[in-house]
Amino acid sequence: MTDAIRIHQFGGPEVLGLESVTVADPGPGEVRLHHSHIGLNYIDVYFRTGVYQPAAMPFTPGFEAAGEVIAVGEGVSDVGVGDRVAYAARPPGAYAEERVISADSLVKLPAVIGNEQAAGMMLKGMTAHMLLKRVYAVQPGDAVLVHAAAGGVGLILCQWARHLGATVIGTVGSEAKAELARAHGCHHPVLYRDEDIGERVRQITGGEGVAVAYDSVGADTLRQSLGCLRRRGMLVSFGQSSGKPPAIEVGELAAGGSLFMTRPTMFDYVGEREPMRAAAEALFDVVAKGVVSIEIGRRFGLAQAAEAHRALEARQTTGSTVLTV
Repeated sequence: MTDAIRIHQFGGPEVLGLESVTVADPGPGEVRLHHSHIGLNYIDVYFRTGVYQPAAMPFTPGFEAAGEVIAVGEGVSDVGVGDRVAYAARPPGAYAEERVISADSLVKLPAVIGNEQAAGMMLKGMTAHMLLKRVYAVQPGDAVLVHAAAGGVGLILCQWARHLGATVIGTVGSEAKAELARAHGCHHPVLYRDEDIGERVRQITGGEGVAVAYDSVGADTLRQSLGCLRRRGMLVSFGQSSGKPPAIEVGELAAGGSLFMTRPTMFDYVGEREPMRAAAEALFDVVAKGVVSIEIGRRFGLAQAAEAHRALEARQTTGSTVLTV
């Protein structure tokens, strides 16, 4: 038996309950992991509340973790017992001491990457790689807008985009978060409660607007993001922490200057083994070189998952939040 967080009905953080569950032996192509650290992501909130639907109820949430291989199934050769590994993969099930998962979902951790660091960056870092390299390939001289710049994905985006030669504008909710974003590559933090985002973006860019806006906030910011774009700019909506984004009419894209808009999902870009491992290697490379540092803002025990969700939804977290086992 092992401890795991289980959800029996959709709802608030209170539906996250710690239970003892049985973990099966790994089948062909599978491994059994003992987690040491688990990453907390807003997608976990979406699944907890029913915005996204699990395959069945009850279920264990979580898509990101790091730990040690403790058993391997038939045909597994890329990893072995005792290997340190990490993943950001479907299906959910990371909020547990142990789980069985496909070996193809795993990457071995290099010596320079710790387990806590890995659990705080796999999903967020590969999301950043997708956004900066594949959804819109950021070029030197581009101006980019990053919402929630002091969050887990936001801090990685700011650092990586700056390294690519972009001018980084980031929205934050407080002076403390502005300082954190600035220390992690954001040239121009904008306090969204005190400043008009569109006006500040136009001031910073000399009236041109940004090449791309990365929007994980949704309801509160999407239309503002659209208004911040330069001609032929791209709006990338990749989350909805403030609620469902408003509908955008196709004609609005033409009126704004032949704009582009997309709603990517990371698993459509790294759902297969080779693209996933290429993204992970790119992430490990920038972290190992010091281009990107992973800020672990808060830590909670596995049994404190509900408390961690409350903090995340109340915007009381910065950087990455991890659950420890």
